Amino acid sequence: MRHTGSDPRYPGPSVADLAACDAILRVGSKSFRAAALLLPRHIRGPATALYAFCRLADDAIDEGPGDAATIALLERRVTAAHAGRPHENPVDRAFSETVRGFGLPPAVTLALIEGLAWDAQGRRYESFDELCDYAARVAGSVGVMMATLMDRRAPEVLARAADLGVAMQLSNIARDVGADAAMGRVYLPLSWLREAGIDPDAFLADPRFSPALGGVVARLLAEADRLYARADAGIAALPASCRSGIRAARSIYAEIGREVARRGHDSVSQRAVVPAWRKLGLLARALATGRAEPALFGLPALPANAYLVTAVAVMPQGGRPPLHATDLPWWDLVGRTTAVIEMFERLGRVERSAVRGP
Repeated sequence: MRHTGSDPRYPGPSVADLAACDAILRVGSKSFRAAALLLPRHIRGPATALYAFCRLADDAIDEGPGDAATIALLERRVTAAHAGRPHENPVDRAFSETVRGFGLPPAVTLALIEGLAWDAQGRRYESFDELCDYAARVAGSVGVMMATLMDRRAPEVLARAADLGVAMQLSNIARDVGADAAMGRVYLPLSWLREAGIDPDAFLADPRFSPALGGVVARLLAEADRLYARADAGIAALPASCRSGIRAARSIYAEIGREVARRGHDSVSQRAVVPAWRKLGLLARALATGRAEPALFGLPALPANAYLVTAVAVMPQGGRPPLHATDLPWWDLVGRTTAVIEMFERLGRVERSAVRGP
C-alpha cells in the first residue's frame, strides 16, 4: 500500500517503508518520533523519511571510521536515491520517494553529507565566511529541506529558512566553546581568535575563559542575532500550521545566546542552559504574531547558502498534489517545536558536543 500522489511515478513511500523509518526513530530518536505525531499530517511522513535517512548517514560517520570510503558510499546512496534507484533498504526507498516527490535536489542532501565529513575531519575555519560555509552545509541545508517539505520554494523564503539554520548553528557554537575544546575542536573563526590575542592551539591545549575570548563569543552571537532577524522575515510566509513551531524553535535558540551573555559570555567554565520556565514563556509568545522587518525578506541569500537556495528554486516541484494544511490546536505547539528543534539538532548536527539539549 502506498500514499497517492498526482504523478504515478512518485507515489510516495510505502506504508511498510515508513514503518521501518519509524522503527529507527523509536529506538534512536524518541523525542522526535513523539513530536512528529503532532506535526501537520502532510509533513509528518516526509519528515520521518528524511530524518531517518540522515540519521543513518550521521550514525555511519559518528560510529564508523568516518573515512573517505564511508563518505563516498553515502554520496553514492544519496545520488542513487535522488535518481530513483535507491539501495535495497526501506529507509533509502522512503527517502528516495520523498526527495523526488517534493522536488528536493541532490545538492541539498550532498551538502549535508559534506558538512558531516568536515566534522569527521576535524576541520577548522580561518574566517567567519568559512565558518558560514560549514554552517550552511550542516544547518542551512536543513532549513532549506524543511521549507521544501512545507511547499515553500520561493527563493526569498528558502533564503530566510537557511538563515535560521545558520543562526542556530552559530548559537550552539557560541555556547559549546568549552565542550568542543574538550573534544579537541574549535569552531570559532581562527582569525577572530588571533585578532583577540588568542592562539588557537594554545587555547585547545589549556582551555580557559578570558575577557578576550568572551569578546569573540559576543561577536559571534551578534552575527547570529543578525541572521535571526533575517529569518523572522520569512516565518510569516510559512504555512499557518507551521509558523508557531518554527517561531518557538527560533526563540529558544536565540535565548541560548542571551543566556551565554548573562554569564559574561563564558562558555568554557560553564554551559548555558535555558530554564524550563523561560522556554514556556517563549512558547507562549510564539503563539502571537511575530515581529519582523519586511525589508529583510527580500535580501539575497548568504553567499554560503546561495547554491542551496538556487538548487531548490530552479528544480520542478515534484509529483505530489498541492498541500492544503490546516492549523493545529495551540496546545500542540510543544510537540511542533520539539520536532523542529530535533530536526535541526540531529539532522543537521547543530548539536556537536557530547552534551545534548538546549
